[in-house]
Amino acid sequence: MTTSNQTPAILVIYTGGTIGMIKDPHTGALTPFDFHTLYKHIPILENISCQIESYSFDPLIDSSNMKPAFWIKLAEVIEENYHKFDGFVVLHGTDTMAYSASVLSFMLENLNKPVVFTGSQLPMGVIRTDGRDNFINAIEIAVAKNEVGLPMIPEVCICFENNIMRGNRTSKFNAENFNAFLSGNYPLLAKVGVHIKYFEQNVMKPGSGKLQLHKKLDQDVAILKLFPGITENVVKSILAISGLKGVILETYGAGNAPTDQWFIDELESAINSGISVFNVTQCKGGSVEMGKYETSIHLESIGVIGGYDITTESAIAKMMYLLGKGYSGPELRKFLQTPLAGELTVE
Repeated sequence: MTTSNQTPAILVIYTGGTIGMIKDPHTGALTPFDFHTLYKHIPILENISCQIESYSFDPLIDSSNMKPAFWIKLAEVIEENYHKFDGFVVLHGTDTMAYSASVLSFMLENLNKPVVFTGSQLPMGVIRTDGRDNFINAIEIAVAKNEVGLPMIPEVCICFENNIMRGNRTSKFNAENFNAFLSGNYPLLAKVGVHIKYFEQNVMKPGSGKLQLHKKLDQDVAILKLFPGITENVVKSILAISGLKGVILETYGAGNAPTDQWFIDELESAINSGISVFNVTQCKGGSVEMGKYETSIHLESIGVIGGYDITTESAIAKMMYLLGKGYSGPELRKFLQTPLAGELTVE
């Protein structure tokens, strides 16, 4: 591990996605970026005082194909190289970046180095690409240290369009604009302008113990998104999935749901059979407040677990992580409602 008197070392991990594609000058086709020629394509990186090494997944994966086995492999790469590098930049497709950043925040316990996710809406080889700036900003965030030589942002974050956000607080909300990500319930960790402004009061404290990697993720979960006109058959079919252990219930507003008796009965039956139901709002900002309105009182009375202001992406990641650790019943409920990596605010 480097010290404050040595040149910092950053490992760039390319998983796949738009940011790592560049146009072949002969054929015009988009091909994967050769990170061995990184300084040739982005010479300005030579002005950043750090050593950059790279690791590319083989095969590369489109983020739409993301799954727990990949998250485990990514976490293992970070663990294996943890003492060799001061920070990590993960180049990732945008579609599921918030899911990956969320689950890594739980898997990497006692993290005390930056793990910076970034990507782009346009490939690196396109003239107007946002990838170049996102990549440079991510490197700067990963290498940044305070006056006593500690990382400025020792947590899993997403760096996109000049905003640095806590990874497990972030959602992709725009498929077309460069400003593609939103952290609706938590302020920025840093903002890139003429200077990089760090909001240290928003940054998590570094882990005090040895890095621990948690690799068991339980996939026996589902998302039940409510919509006007949802039928009993739809709800029944999801709650009747074989082996189901946890459900993320995406409700309206502050955690509201239909008051139809059949709906309450189906949820209650599922909860009584051992399925944990975690109530998360569909809104990109705001919090679940169980019992605030009549339409959520019934949910609270049958044992639905309030998710406060957690995102759906973080909720599914946290549920997989906690179930993977073997938690169930009241113990699972307690940890779902306890901030483990800054993923929710308990009011």
